Amino acid sequence: MSIPDIVVKAASGLLSIGGLSEVTGASPRSLRYYEEQGLITPQRTAAGHRRYDSDAVDQVILVQRMFSAGLSSAEIQPILPGMIDEEHRTGLLVAELRGFRHRLHQDIARQLDAIDILDEVIEEYDGGLAGPDGQA
Repeated sequence: MSIPDIVVKAASGLLSIGGLSEVTGASPRSLRYYEEQGLITPQRTAAGHRRYDSDAVDQVILVQRMFSAGLSSAEIQPILPGMIDEEHRTGLLVAELRGFRHRLHQDIARQLDAIDILDEVIEEYDGGLAGPDGQA
């Protein structure tokens, strides 16, 4: 089954976990984890199989983007409703996102400070010898 076939099926019905995995690139294991964390909510068949509507595709991609931005599932879960549904959107959403960005800036600053300290230590003990990366 090709991705266009899956997308057509999603438009007219529900996706299985395998179909959602193929469309989004998220593994079935990741999708089950997203469900456990309250990040996506599948419907269930009578036999208990997961089925996802077409909105789940965008939601999974959004969750993946937020993970890539460095947020944890615990940080994503409370802000996700405002990101996927305008009715749940408040001014706090952007404030929260800016807070996460500020935290990343602080982490980067700490890492740059650590690099500076290591550079000083390297310079102190290097004695002018070139290291494995070719830098003195």
